[in-house]
Amino acid sequence: MLIAHRIALDPTDKQRTYFARASGVARFAWNWALAEWQGQYAARKDDPSLPQPSDAGLRRQLNSLKREQFPWMFDVTKCAPQEAIIDLGGAFRSFFEKRGRYPRFKKKGGRDSFCAANEAGTFRVDGKRIKLPVVGRVRMREAVRFTGKLKRVTVSREADRWFASIMVETDDIKPVEQPKEAVGVDLGVTTLATLSDGDPVPGPKAHKALLDRLRRTSRSLSRKRKGSANRRKAKAKLARLHSRIAAVRRDATHKATTMLAKTYRRIGIEDLNVRGMARNRHLARSIMDGGFFEFRRQLDYKARFYGATVVVADRWFPSSKTCSCCGSVKAELALSQRTFHCDACGHEIDRDLNAARNLKHLAASSAVSACGEERSGAVRKPRVKRASAKQEPNSSLAA
Repeated sequence: MLIAHRIALDPTDKQRTYFARASGVARFAWNWALAEWQGQYAARKDDPSLPQPSDAGLRRQLNSLKREQFPWMFDVTKCAPQEAIIDLGGAFRSFFEKRGRYPRFKKKGGRDSFCAANEAGTFRVDGKRIKLPVVGRVRMREAVRFTGKLKRVTVSREADRWFASIMVETDDIKPVEQPKEAVGVDLGVTTLATLSDGDPVPGPKAHKALLDRLRRTSRSLSRKRKGSANRRKAKAKLARLHSRIAAVRRDATHKATTMLAKTYRRIGIEDLNVRGMARNRHLARSIMDGGFFEFRRQLDYKARFYGATVVVADRWFPSSKTCSCCGSVKAELALSQRTFHCDACGHEIDRDLNAARNLKHLAASSAVSACGEERSGAVRKPRVKRASAKQEPNSSLAA
């Protein structure tokens, strides 16, 4: 199993300068390779006999050119440009397989990073120190949590801090025996998530908590003269604030998703159209502050780690409009109605709790263990199961 551990670095000024230079080389290699890829692809349309562009071909082409045209690339590790082109090839494969968007050109200052694959001991970890090519030993804030084979390291900058994301091939994480059977998870604005057993998962709302400070810092930045030292300081201060918001949100999401994956065998959740929801100008800030996409991404991979099953309801599944008691579906339900009242049976319940219970019914009725039988002490294979939109709620499973 491959898992990455992201650790804050404590580099010297000289090492910081090297990291920035290596990130610049990686960014240049990505942009150069993307332009070459587009040019070769266009030329192949006119002449089909030309070879199809590939990351391997572009790496060989760059190696033949850089000594004469880009000699400054030799100041950093050769992994920086090579791994950038490999990543570009992976981005194109994701695009053609409809798993990602078309690769874009990178600009300076936007997520600066470079990578190094651990071939023949390119980098090593010794306690709280990591030895990187050219720059040598760099102090880390903590040791790597997992034991196993080191595969790759990505050094990236967030605000004015540098981080190392170390990918490890390990067997440390094992599937666990979850104590509870199924749960429905309804993501919301008031709370991060509402569980079908009635327990809310509060969200930190980090952006809302620091909104006034963000506004003041942004106004201060706008008043600084472009190119001045004061503007650079104000820009760094704003970046640190955004980084803090992201860290608080990420921490809350990690804790919630880990709890769910370790506690429940089957987890029902909606396939939310986050981009469409964010078009609501009244709720856009709260929706983006919740981090719904990241919550779903973390839940998916942690369920695979711990042996749980995620049942994803179709985007059009009426979880909020369906009565969790009798199964009848309301024709209309305004967003302002926070209490669900069933016209058929008279059942009255909180709107989010009702949706969570419907998702639990869906997970319990549609999920079957991967080995083809109900779980009875055996460890199940992890998987993510997508439920049908037309599946009617099972009234016999109502809470």
